Amino acid sequence: MQWAPLMSEPLRPKASPRVSRAASVEAPNSEAPGPSSGFSVAEPPDLTTLFERYASYVGAVALRLLGRPGEVDDVVQEVFMAAQHGLRHAESEPAVKAWLAKVTVRTAQRRLRTLRAKGFFGVGSEPAYESVVDHSASPEQRALVADIYAALDRMAPRNRVAWVLRYVEGHRLEEVARLCNCSLATAKRRIAAARDRLRDEFGVE
Repeated sequence: MQWAPLMSEPLRPKASPRVSRAASVEAPNSEAPGPSSGFSVAEPPDLTTLFERYASYVGAVALRLLGRPGEVDDVVQEVFMAAQHGLRHAESEPAVKAWLAKVTVRTAQRRLRTLRAKGFFGVGSEPAYESVVDHSASPEQRALVADIYAALDRMAPRNRVAWVLRYVEGHRLEEVARLCNCSLATAKRRIAAARDRLRDEFGVE
């Protein structure tokens, strides 16, 4: 089943003084900026510029990995604080986006482990799964996606993240392995573990 068309549009993370008081509150385009955007490889953009151009992209990835809008802003902040130092030597705009994606995956996975350890996936948690689903989805599709994310909450974070990257974000297996910082064989095992569990529960791939 193709999951990406059911997913909502990128979140619009809030600008934060921790990132920049001047950051725009309007939603930036979630795609990498083109050649005419004014990005200089020789002189990497400052944190405000990075936030304005890529916050929606990072927020969208974080939302789909976490399924919890209330956690997204903190993940976005962590990612861009890391970018303050980690992107000093970025060679190209695709490299910037790839770096941000990898840090987002790492940060989201760490957040999932924390939530799981604290028992936040149990009774009383408020995941608001409906925010992950596009408004054009049918009630049946919305219910299915909500059930899928509830099942993902019960999985090991590493398996959940690999499955979302493969089937929701649509990455190739090699890219899933890169983003998860693991071998291709390990990425395949994690995806298969999540896929088998979802198939057992819902009969979906």
